[in-house]
Formats: sequence, C-alpha cells, structure tokens
Amino acid sequence: MSATIPVAETPLVRFLLGRADDALILGHRLSEWTGHAPILEEELALANIGLDLIGQARALYAFAAEAEGAGHDEDDYAYLRDEGQFRNLLIAERPRGDFADTMVRQALYAIYAEMFWQAASQSTQRELAGFAAKAAKEMAYHVRHAGTWVVRLGDGTAESHARAQAALDRIAPYLDEMFDAEDPSLAGIVPDVPALRPGWDGAVRALLEEAKLSLPDVPFPQRGGRAGRHGETLGHLLATFQHLHRSHPGATW
Repeated sequence: MSATIPVAETPLVRFLLGRADDALILGHRLSEWTGHAPILEEELALANIGLDLIGQARALYAFAAEAEGAGHDEDDYAYLRDEGQFRNLLIAERPRGDFADTMVRQALYAIYAEMFWQAASQSTQRELAGFAAKAAKEMAYHVRHAGTWVVRLGDGTAESHARAQAALDRIAPYLDEMFDAEDPSLAGIVPDVPALRPGWDGAVRALLEEAKLSLPDVPFPQRGGRAGRHGETLGHLLATFQHLHRSHPGATW
C-alpha cells in the first residue's frame, strides 16, 4: 500500500486544498448517480456536473502543488492523504441520499460557490483570478440546473414536496460552515467569505419561496471539515476512492 504523504499547509495551501477537496468529494458524490438517476437525461447531466467539479479540483490541486513546492501533484493530494488531511466542507461528503437530497444540496452549494468564485475573480493572484472567472460560469449553470429541480420537486406532488423538505431539513445543519472566514493573511487573495452571506441568504430565500419550502432553524450548526474533523461517511468514500491507487502504486493505464 502507498504511504500517506505529509503536506506543508501554509494558509494558502490549506485554502487551495479546501476548495479542491470540496469539488473532488462533491464531484464523486454526483458520480454515484451513474446508472441510478431517475431518467437518462439527468444521469448525463449529473455526470457532466461532476466532471466540472473534478476539473476544478484538478486545477486547484495544481495550484496547491505549486504553492507548497514539495513535488506533489494532483494524484498525490487526491489519493495519498488520509481522512484527517482532507479540508472539504461537511456538506460535500454527506451521503448521496435520494434525488431530492442531491438536488437540494447541489442548489444551495452551487449558489454559494458561484458567488465565491465571482468574488475570487478579483483576486490579486492572477492565476487564481483567471480560474475563478471560469469556475463562476460553470457554477452558474449548476445553479440553474439544480434550482429548477428544487422548484419542480418542492412545488410538485405531495410526495415530492415532502421529500424535498426532508432533504432541506437534513442539509440545513451543514450550511453555516460555508461562510467561515479564511485566514486573515490571505486578504486580497481570497474573498471575504462572511460578506457573501447576505447575498446567498437572499438568493436561497427566493428559490425556496418559489419551491414552497422552508429553511428550518438550526440551533447547533455542524463544523469541522476545514480542520479535518469529518463524519464516518468520508472515510467510507475514501476507502473506495483511493483503493486502486494505494494498492498499485505507480501503476498507469
């Protein structure tokens, strides 16, 4: 089995890994719908959205490798870090659930990610700014796609409404973590994340009103993903995701 790599996490490397991990883990969750989506068109759409996210992860891992300067590459970061080294938001690693779970999560995360990358397109780091402008355009499509489904489910039949509301109730405890501030030393390089919250609140409120859904009160928001504190679901995901690479180090197609 391949050994776990050590990572020298400066604030910038930690930030880049966190955003890459968000995209990689959520992209993997979307890939789990291959062969299981309710209609063929949606199976193709989810696969393509997942590929968008994995493409974002690859680019961000490349930025992290350059910033760290330790000779690592995107495969090292994806396959040779243990669970506690992953910096993804907890919302990304939640189990696939049913179709409503996927669409509600995807819509709420994509609204946030589009706003984040739009703001990051003004970064003082030129390469990051260029990447962010492209990522924001991809996320705008994700918002439209998932948002349409949230409205369709929430304002549909009694069963689809109940499933969508239940999905929203399940994901609500993991939303606040998205708006935790980044390291102050990264000011100018990364956006002021808490400042994005009012815009996100307004966009989500409008979507949920159209879908006839209600965001529940959450007395105890869940956090810890950025610090490497994850639920058991991430460990299960990584055991499958990393198995081939770790079992056959250096293997190529």
